[in-house]
Amino acid sequence: MALGHTRLDVRRHQQQHASSSSCCSAPGVAAFVGLCLVAVWMASSALVTPADFSPFQAPLWRRAAAPAEANAPPAAVREEETAADDQEPPVADRQQAGSTEKAKGADEQQSAAEKPEEKPDEKPKVKKVEAEVFPDAKDAELLNQTAAEPGSWRTQAAESNKETNERTNPSSTVPAASHSWKLCDVDAGADYIPCLDNVEAIRKLRSDKHYEHRERHCPEEAPTCLVPLPSGYRSPIRWPESRDQIWYSNVPHTKLVEYKGHQNWVNVSGEHLVFPGGGTQFKRGALHYIDFIQEAKKDVAWGKRTRVVLDVGCGVASFGGYLFDRDVLTMSFAPKDEHEAQVQFALERGIPAISAVMGTKRLPFPGGVFDAVHCARCRVPWHIEGGKLLLELNRLLRPGGYFVWSATPVYQKLPEDVEIWEAMSVLTRSMCWNLVNKVKDRVNRVGAAIFQKPMDNRCYDRRSAANPPLCGESDNPDAAWNVSLQSCMHRLPRDPTMRGLRWPEEWPLRVERPPYWLKSSETGVYGKPAPEDFQADYEHWKRVISNSYMEGLGIDWSSVRNVMDMKAVYGGFAAALRNMKVWVMNVVPIDSPDTLPIIYERGLFGLYHDWCESFSTYPRSYDLVHANHLFSKIKKRCQLLGVIVEVDRIVRPEGRLIVRDDMETIREVESIVKSLHWEVRLSYSQENEGLLFVQKTMWRPNTSSS
Repeated sequence: MALGHTRLDVRRHQQQHASSSSCCSAPGVAAFVGLCLVAVWMASSALVTPADFSPFQAPLWRRAAAPAEANAPPAAVREEETAADDQEPPVADRQQAGSTEKAKGADEQQSAAEKPEEKPDEKPKVKKVEAEVFPDAKDAELLNQTAAEPGSWRTQAAESNKETNERTNPSSTVPAASHSWKLCDVDAGADYIPCLDNVEAIRKLRSDKHYEHRERHCPEEAPTCLVPLPSGYRSPIRWPESRDQIWYSNVPHTKLVEYKGHQNWVNVSGEHLVFPGGGTQFKRGALHYIDFIQEAKKDVAWGKRTRVVLDVGCGVASFGGYLFDRDVLTMSFAPKDEHEAQVQFALERGIPAISAVMGTKRLPFPGGVFDAVHCARCRVPWHIEGGKLLLELNRLLRPGGYFVWSATPVYQKLPEDVEIWEAMSVLTRSMCWNLVNKVKDRVNRVGAAIFQKPMDNRCYDRRSAANPPLCGESDNPDAAWNVSLQSCMHRLPRDPTMRGLRWPEEWPLRVERPPYWLKSSETGVYGKPAPEDFQADYEHWKRVISNSYMEGLGIDWSSVRNVMDMKAVYGGFAAALRNMKVWVMNVVPIDSPDTLPIIYERGLFGLYHDWCESFSTYPRSYDLVHANHLFSKIKKRCQLLGVIVEVDRIVRPEGRLIVRDDMETIREVESIVKSLHWEVRLSYSQENEGLLFVQKTMWRPNTSSS
């Protein structure tokens, strides 16, 4: 049903006046004059067109009006508007079909005629909203990241083994207006992930012994074709109902039903796929299993001491989905393999997950950031090849963190299980992991072993044999992007001011306060002392989200669950959303300052990524994507067209994109998304800074690429 919200483009001030003079009818002008709450605003507002998207319920005009008068300060709105909202329907709703439905237009005019006329000599009160959209003058450095001292922050690109020189001078972008959009003609169809479905590259692999065929192999050029929708695709079921059931037509795969239905993973029920909350190791339900782990080791303390968890080989991610009930955030991952669409099921349910595999490369996370790591029959051979894969978990696990292993070698006595348990016991002792409990769950008839990583180096120093060896001083445990696995362990911090020596504060205190290891003597990303930088970023995003994003953009937040921040910095955007029923995937680009450890220290999560490549997720994964001064930087390395096509791939139909950038980049992005038939909901500018808010439609081209 059309809700008719307005589209504002206050950038094109002169074009607006020209448009308004040519397309406003006499009855329309009369109606506007009669509306005391919007007449002055409309005098310099943007082109007004009806919109046809049900997820928008709040008006766009409250926080993004043009100047009320020629001499008024920029970006001002009337104070009376807030009170008016409580008295009558939003203006945008009352204008929802003025240009298409005459009957409704007549009703609106009649309503307008009943309003008292505004006196000509009365000037509306105004208030500035710059701080609600852009930083205050005192925090203007938040608009860029060039203030920090050169070399004061490492980047993943500097640590990576990957050659990036070929991306320093991208070829010119094909203008969006001249681009002929076509559907991707690939075997993966509606589930296409370019870097995981590169059939040509996979065929050239010399071996797949270490799951090389499940790792990332990106095309040389980013695809510019569009991924089709599954037949019968519909708006996803909303959280929390989505945890229990999703539309079958959105993820039309049944192999897991055949393989795992008896273990209560997933079943088909009419037009739904139903998730009973079970798993291979918790057929009786994830919550019982979660409490079983808590009872086995009280110090796990879900949602207090243990806030951020890595779930290896997650299946449909029911473990992580039910940990939300314990205030725990879980990064779940599994490969795109014969367990068809398991990660796609998780994302459709509203549960965080990525497609990844433990193969030959490090996972895209910094070292020592996860409070706990979980593996329930995750099919990873931890004990082979000197424990190389378990040593990768050791890199990721916070000092003092727990590894929860629930698998048949823990509780069964078959010869193979006994052999694996003995090998794991030897390996974990040599890694100085302490087996704190080994217990059996009589309800699910499974067992779990809980190991703890040491807090200091004393055990390392006492080992009679340095096997596995300690990593060299030059091996940075935070270097993760395209870095090969290493069969070694990193020394733990000794300096009391270093990250990892102390456990973070309990949640939720940790999200509010700068980490203890952020020193005032160090320069932050924006140029202030690091703790002040952290706090300024957080306060800025709290203001923006509270004053602008919550109401001013007209987002129906009940339809938003999966959120991505494409350039996260300190994680302030995600932190400001922490009381919402959403989760945020914080992405730190590989050429940006490496702030991802700070994000994890806050009890949030994320990963490293190169936005010149596709993201390791299925199409239609996210409800809202946020890009703050990313595109102007990334287009210096690769074509912006390919990056926006990737955004189109990962955003759900009816999903949203918020872009904050310089005006040149805003115009480029707006041109591309318009050619993709996205709806422009808001375009706003202040000097050379712009904000663009757009929504994806169900549109797909009719032809396929060859």
